Amino acid sequence: MLLEDKDRIFRNLYGVHDSGLDGARKRGAWDGTKFFIDKGHDWIISEVKTSGLRGRGGAGFPTGLKWSFMPKADPRPSYLVINADESEPGSCKDREIMRHDPHLLIEGALLAGFAMRAHTSYIYIRGEFIRERERLQRAIDEAYAAKLIGKNNVHGWDFDLYIAHGAGAYICGEETALLESLEGRKGQPRLKPPFPANVGLYGAPTTVNNVESIAVVGDILRRGGHWFASLGLPNNTGTKLFQISGHVNRPCVVEEEMGIPLRQLIDEHCGGVRGGWNNLLAVIPGGSSMPLIPAEECETLSMDFDSLTKLKSGLGTAAIIVLDKSADVVKAIARIAYFYKHESCGQCTPCREGTGWMWRVLERMARGEAQKSEIDKLFDVSKQIEGHTICALGDAAAWPVQGLIRHFRPEIERRIDAYQAAHREAAE
Repeated sequence: MLLEDKDRIFRNLYGVHDSGLDGARKRGAWDGTKFFIDKGHDWIISEVKTSGLRGRGGAGFPTGLKWSFMPKADPRPSYLVINADESEPGSCKDREIMRHDPHLLIEGALLAGFAMRAHTSYIYIRGEFIRERERLQRAIDEAYAAKLIGKNNVHGWDFDLYIAHGAGAYICGEETALLESLEGRKGQPRLKPPFPANVGLYGAPTTVNNVESIAVVGDILRRGGHWFASLGLPNNTGTKLFQISGHVNRPCVVEEEMGIPLRQLIDEHCGGVRGGWNNLLAVIPGGSSMPLIPAEECETLSMDFDSLTKLKSGLGTAAIIVLDKSADVVKAIARIAYFYKHESCGQCTPCREGTGWMWRVLERMARGEAQKSEIDKLFDVSKQIEGHTICALGDAAAWPVQGLIRHFRPEIERRIDAYQAAHREAAE
């Protein structure tokens, strides 16, 4: 069943209406914000916990629980950092929020900042997002002018909001690398512990949240945590922005309930797979780092965290990349492997050396210039990279390779056989 219009949070996702303060207020933003703040820090965190909201940046960690880790009585200042470094290939939802509904993000930042006793928040925006930054800055200026944020604002909680523009590095989407970049250093992940909630930005308690996770907070409080929890599936509640690209008739970003069947999502919103459903080869369900899922498992696939975990993949940012039977699946994964090789910060040996090695092997496999014994070796090396690096970039590089071998090993073997047969024939 498709999401009803009355349950939508992002009512200007396609930029049809005014993205400014007046338009946002007509759609319900900034309504009752002071009332929520008067209810207190713990009430807001409790409502977010009740809603079952899980982080929309990829990891799916319970948002209310994450907020509760922040210290309640600490002499250091607290910070909220919003991760708008939308660098996962295939992901394009946060830019739509910043372009068309920025006041939802600003209001959410105020409420989340208050809940965690933070008077300052930074939005770290991707280097390539120029127009999005301009639109967001205009909205922040409007909020300051209307005394909705800033010192002595109408809500009674001093709150400053700043934009920090990155330089377009994928690694800065990792929360601790983002904090390093924000502090003016090279974007390299930090060892954890200590975690940001204890030692984060400028050595102070910090929570890093995704844009969508923060933008939904205002509506959750307005309609109640139980309303949000009533949508979706148990442990996978609420609405979610899905981004569908690749071999579909109409690529799009759409808000739907968590747990919507993949086929319904593609047929209803994208006009179906190019060439029909039977032309589907595979789907990458959550951005380029998630292992692909072959067509036979997509028929009844539910788009939520738990269902995809059972298939040894993940929802990630819900950036769905559709591959039809015209796609060269081995070459596609080799291209993804090149991306992770290029974006590795080089701090950890397994990632620095392993990502390049995997890419070179995959390039040879795409041409058939490999031995069948190398398939198992490639899988083994991916397992040695996974879980052995400071941040999850090593995992993100390893998982697509593992998915390819798990589901398309016969295709790799076919290319090797064809290449060797061609060379034998030429030799004879």
